[in-house]
Amino acid sequence: MSITRKIAIASLVCLTVSAMAAAAETAVDLSQARASDPVALGWMAGSPPAADKLVRYEDGSYFRFPQTRWSFSHWRELRPTIAVSHGRAPVSALTSAPRPDLDAVTFVPIGGTVPMTWADSLVANYTDGIVVLHRGKIVYERYFGALSDDRPHIAFSVTKSFFGILAAMLINEGVLDRSEKVAHYVPELAGSGYGDATIGQVLDMTASVDFVETYGGSPMMDAYGYAMGAELRPFAGSGPRSLYGFLPKIPKQGTHGNQFRYRTPNVDVIGWVIARVTGKSPAVVLSERLWGRIGAEGDAYLQVDEAGAPLAGFSLNVRLRDLARFGELMRLNGRFNGAQIVPAAVVEDIRHGGDRNLFQAAGYTTLPGWSYHNFWWLSHDDHGVYMARGIHGQAIYIDPAAQMVIAQFESNPNALLGKIDPTTLPAYRAVADHLMAHP
Repeated sequence: MSITRKIAIASLVCLTVSAMAAAAETAVDLSQARASDPVALGWMAGSPPAADKLVRYEDGSYFRFPQTRWSFSHWRELRPTIAVSHGRAPVSALTSAPRPDLDAVTFVPIGGTVPMTWADSLVANYTDGIVVLHRGKIVYERYFGALSDDRPHIAFSVTKSFFGILAAMLINEGVLDRSEKVAHYVPELAGSGYGDATIGQVLDMTASVDFVETYGGSPMMDAYGYAMGAELRPFAGSGPRSLYGFLPKIPKQGTHGNQFRYRTPNVDVIGWVIARVTGKSPAVVLSERLWGRIGAEGDAYLQVDEAGAPLAGFSLNVRLRDLARFGELMRLNGRFNGAQIVPAAVVEDIRHGGDRNLFQAAGYTTLPGWSYHNFWWLSHDDHGVYMARGIHGQAIYIDPAAQMVIAQFESNPNALLGKIDPTTLPAYRAVADHLMAHP
């Protein structure tokens, strides 16, 4: 399967799945997950590695399982990136207060009948790393396979939520107008399907454009992959050679605002808008407004196309504890590291959510009652949970009622979160309930 098609799935994140039952009626088999350990398999070990242990972009092996168990923790060795500086401020301290009792917390997967432990769920989901914060303290932290605490991991569509925050901050400041048309800010998009969509419609994934992210692929999907540099070109004339050359070619389909249609190019459009109104690279804006202010332990990184444009839809690489810091910032209504980094009104607006009817009509069967707003996923449950989500199991899970944040990286062979949700979502909730009952 081509990398473009895989990234399509990455971008869909929670694509409709017809069957919610991912849990078996018998105890889960953990043998495949354990057998795929990248260290034990010896990917890229040796100087040089053996031919059958190489993981490369050129042959597509970097996006094939089980090689992905190595490549997701080594993305920058395979694709070009630009640094998102963490600045020169001291690292913000995260106090450790380990809770080994969490390993024994049990839950029943969605659609299943047999309980599973938290510890087993991490194995079953091919976890690379996980951090649980409770009241701002690290109560659980584990690393597996190729990941370590000082190594960035690809976050896939969790990236979108960062750019949703940046856009919302600019709207809050009056730099952007949520009701203004995209073409007002980027005239190059006037003739595209995005030209007469509002900024708000793009942020809420209700812009109606003729772009389908699918396993089957299409000429449009292939062109998108070539433009991003996510797929090798079959020949020199195979479409635009940059992201900003490709986006104006996406046509309109239908009426904006009438349907929830999750499309990764929406985020690329917002990245372009941010670059245009600030006069800066989106990587610089992300550093100045967020990453350089949270006391991160290390730089973040964004993949870039051939022209150097950062890919805003899926390419952020970060350390796990830093991802947890960002989640804690959101839980604390934008205040972190001694400063109000994100206006509280921005966080409150995101937590309010989007159009639940449009979201439900899209058929996300593992997310009943949820909505989508400013590139964030909102549960509207009794805990007020909301998330940033990315394919293959990347997540920031924020539970305000439980005062808990979970940051998780996975290299799950399932790209679709609809196939992973039945295990992860009830596991997260079980840990939250346990921490509330036993603080």
